[in-house]
Amino acid sequence: MEVLDISPQLAAEWLTRNTNNRPLSKSTVQQLAGQIQRGEWQLTHQGIAFDKDGALIDGQHRLAAIVKAGITVPLTVAHDVPRTAFTVMDTGRKRTGRDALALAGEANATHLAAALRGLHLYLNAPNSAWSGGSSVTSNDQLLAMLDKHPGIRDALQHGIALNRACRITVTAATIGWYVTSEACPDLDQSSWEDGVVTGARLEPGDPCLTLRNTMLGLAAGRTHRRRDDSREHLLYYLKAWNAWAEGRTIKLLRRSPNETMPRIAAQSSFRQAHTQA
Repeated sequence: MEVLDISPQLAAEWLTRNTNNRPLSKSTVQQLAGQIQRGEWQLTHQGIAFDKDGALIDGQHRLAAIVKAGITVPLTVAHDVPRTAFTVMDTGRKRTGRDALALAGEANATHLAAALRGLHLYLNAPNSAWSGGSSVTSNDQLLAMLDKHPGIRDALQHGIALNRACRITVTAATIGWYVTSEACPDLDQSSWEDGVVTGARLEPGDPCLTLRNTMLGLAAGRTHRRRDDSREHLLYYLKAWNAWAEGRTIKLLRRSPNETMPRIAAQSSFRQAHTQA
């Protein structure tokens, strides 16, 4: 075994030795190339391997990613690996965002990882699909997001409470709480949270009650959740929150085809002015 700096040209040459391997996953190549371009690539014991005949038996996605990124990176290279070892390569469980956060000592790592991933998508691709290969967020990106947005930890507690009360996804409720709190830091949202959680003494058309009923209705009518439910729930959350912040009634929450994510109501809103008064 040796460590070598693999250029895009050398990677392309070595890929010609890829004569009997599994089909190449374009989404995996894109993810790895993105990590290289963002400077997240790190040298580990995992690299590429050739058998005794010089055929590539492991590392085709890493090599293809180097070609796509157009950047030279270091890789561990193994030679003369027995061909029979191919059957046990890449059979271990991949380290997830939850694993990375748990290792960093974070509580509620599963929900926190999902919320950070959703926040990244909200900030960078709010109107794109939040599922599929293009939505994958690397562990380094999650840790960077947490470092930049530490308030997400507190928002997560509110997200969990809202989820328990009306079945909105923890991810959507956490992001909704965080981004509205960041946009309007002086606005007291306790009545908003109380209204969504309890629905007590609220009139029809109250945004808190409308969001609560919408989420409970969706939960009652669906046997399983889609991977992009959090984007839909966040859209409803922001629609209802904007109405609450502006002192408007809203009796129905719907999502039109190709509807974009709502912008957060201005800080000088009806609710802000009345809170200060």
